[in-house]
Amino acid sequence: MEPVRNPSPVHWVDLTVGSPSENVAILVNPPTQDIKSQDLEELQEQFRQWGEPAFRVTQLLEWLYQHRATHWSAMTNLPKNLRDRLAREFTLHSLELVRRQGSRDTTRKFLWRLPDHALIESVLIPANPALYGEPSDRHTLCVSTQVGCAYGCKFCASGLEGWKRNLQPEEIVDQVLAVERADEAESANLPPLPGSSGEGPSGLRLVSNLVIMGMGEPLANYENLLKALKILNAPWGGRIGARKITISTSGLAPQIRRLALEPYQFRLAISLHGATDPTRDRIMPVNRKYPLRELIAACEFYQAQKGRMITFEYILIAGINDGLDQIQPLAELARKLCAKINLIPYNKVEGLPWERPDEETQEAFLKALSNKGVLATLRREKGHDIDAACGQLRLKTERELAA
Repeated sequence: MEPVRNPSPVHWVDLTVGSPSENVAILVNPPTQDIKSQDLEELQEQFRQWGEPAFRVTQLLEWLYQHRATHWSAMTNLPKNLRDRLAREFTLHSLELVRRQGSRDTTRKFLWRLPDHALIESVLIPANPALYGEPSDRHTLCVSTQVGCAYGCKFCASGLEGWKRNLQPEEIVDQVLAVERADEAESANLPPLPGSSGEGPSGLRLVSNLVIMGMGEPLANYENLLKALKILNAPWGGRIGARKITISTSGLAPQIRRLALEPYQFRLAISLHGATDPTRDRIMPVNRKYPLRELIAACEFYQAQKGRMITFEYILIAGINDGLDQIQPLAELARKLCAKINLIPYNKVEGLPWERPDEETQEAFLKALSNKGVLATLRREKGHDIDAACGQLRLKTERELAA
């Protein structure tokens, strides 16, 4: 575990006070919007109002999303008066890296400090080794959408301290950029991993896939999430394909239906964790508001609109949902939606009583599903040793700071 300090810049305006030799830095009407919350159309309109040529927007976007600039002064091909105007109108915050766990060739967890000092997490997961053992060039980033969580899943660390606030679009976007900046800095004295320069020969970023299943309930921050994903998906922004972006939800049925009507081809994952209402009721309070019948109906609507496979995320918790009595109803739900099931052994959270099943139980559960003709996979050790459960590193750090 490695503490890192990288304070965010503060924007000041220099005013002459008193004699010409007395220059005092005074913060005047600080900007409230971050530049990375703006989409192409908004920036084009702003630059049009300023009388700036359209190509300046292209230059700005290249600095933000290809070079991952964190200071206006770095944008050297923009005129100084334009940079000064941008600094007056917009913030350019970047996430502050507080802690990092894992090594460059394994799953890595990042703990970030936001401008208001709240903490969030991101997890970078490399794909399995490629043929002949070469490192894979595909990296999936698990992204947070809220500080804390209001939905109170009994096994999850994210909501143990309650819900604090939604993340803004730029705070979601910058998790991708900040991970790439951190990897680039770390690789300065190490042999590079494929894609570690941000954009490799194939045109892909270090982060090639996104799963929106970090801290928080993504669909409870719907507007900000969609704005951020629009930026990360856009050819002028993150350039991450929509089909490489998976949005996870604990089961907010109305928002699933709303998402189905969006023009984007994002993938949908359901944090199911139980194949019957009694099982889900026990560990997921959201099921009392949107029970399985309503959730599955929303998924059917989504599938009818998108024509895409849905994934069921299913955390195996010893003595709770790992019994063979869950196999038949789980298989029926999967067949009804032609869904894939992703089995995930539980990551132990300090202070919670839940445990992961032993490997024999995990394998038996997988085999029983396969025997039912269901497509299922078992995730084997992707971060069990790095506080990889959602919110776990944040919770540990906050308790250490409080102590």
